[in-house]
Amino acid sequence: MRRTVFDEDHESFRKTIRAFIEAEVVPHYQEWFEAGLVPRDFYLKLGELGTFGIEVPEEYGGAGIESFKFAAVQYEELARAGVSFGGSSTHVALCLPYLLKLATEEQKKRWLPGFVTGETMFAIAMTEPGTGSDLAGMTTTAKRDGDSYVLNGAKTFITGGVHADRVIVCARTSPPLENNRRFGISLFVVDTTSEGYTVGRKLDKIGLRTSDTAELAFTDVRVPAEDLLGEENEGFGYLGQNLPQERLGIAFGAYAQAAAAVRFTQQYVEERKVFGQPVAHFQNTKFELAACQAEVDAAQAVADRALEAHDLGELTAVEAASAKLFCTEVAARVIDRCLQLHGGYGYMNEYPIARLYADNRVNRIYGGTSEVMKLIIAKQMGL
Repeated sequence: MRRTVFDEDHESFRKTIRAFIEAEVVPHYQEWFEAGLVPRDFYLKLGELGTFGIEVPEEYGGAGIESFKFAAVQYEELARAGVSFGGSSTHVALCLPYLLKLATEEQKKRWLPGFVTGETMFAIAMTEPGTGSDLAGMTTTAKRDGDSYVLNGAKTFITGGVHADRVIVCARTSPPLENNRRFGISLFVVDTTSEGYTVGRKLDKIGLRTSDTAELAFTDVRVPAEDLLGEENEGFGYLGQNLPQERLGIAFGAYAQAAAAVRFTQQYVEERKVFGQPVAHFQNTKFELAACQAEVDAAQAVADRALEAHDLGELTAVEAASAKLFCTEVAARVIDRCLQLHGGYGYMNEYPIARLYADNRVNRIYGGTSEVMKLIIAKQMGL
């Protein structure tokens, strides 16, 4: 079937991204994988390429294109090559929407030019060691003291936390109300060079190895009042506004990983010989790959439909949850079957299918678990 979600501009961007990946990422990726993060100056190269500024208005140094489709092209090309851009996905996909929607004009002038160039990398800190997905239960506090707030607490699982220059930190500025425990949370854009701000362990993950993930701690960190993002005590509501796009990004990335797995596996079985013939000649191999391709085709259709709806401003929270649930579950099945066709070599990190297998697993956890997605869908069904 003819694919209509991308136009000539997107395909031109695809060629640029593909060439950049081949020249600047693939030759160094094994080194980054072993180090557990990309070099900080790599983000400056992404800034020069223009990937950070696509959705940033022109007056702040960006291209001013209000579309998620260029990000989707990037997801496909990264999966195709079996690599990643480290923690920079959080910088653009998660942090930028908050800055565009909530920042004042003065804040945008301060933060967005550096955001576009990669000189100021952003991360977002929501999750805490003792609360997990229960954001309303967070205990990190920010107490007003004159012209600043005093921040105390800790966060964990912070993607991009090692290299970040600014972190959007969620903290309690007021106690929860008796009938609304979500009240009292505020967002602050915290300078990581502030006294009392500490980057703890770089967490050792089974997948997404080049994406730096850290623990953060705040001990009497003074945050200027002008770095409050949005209104005080209204932060929890803001956190939900970006969920459809976040879940769309995960869904699209999962579909792209599944498609890449089929591509890697077809190449492998055509070259690998067993019992005197290519593995691709066995009927089981043909049937398995055909079944995987059918699932990828279905996931692509779901991902494309959700992407189109999002660009039109029509993607609902329930539709995004459905797309995430379907695409991530498909990707898990497809990548597992593709690894099986690699045999023992599929378990070796030198093969991209092994890295895909590990990277893909978190898709059913972050951005809302598969179980949470089912609850959202079931509620819409009246169940």
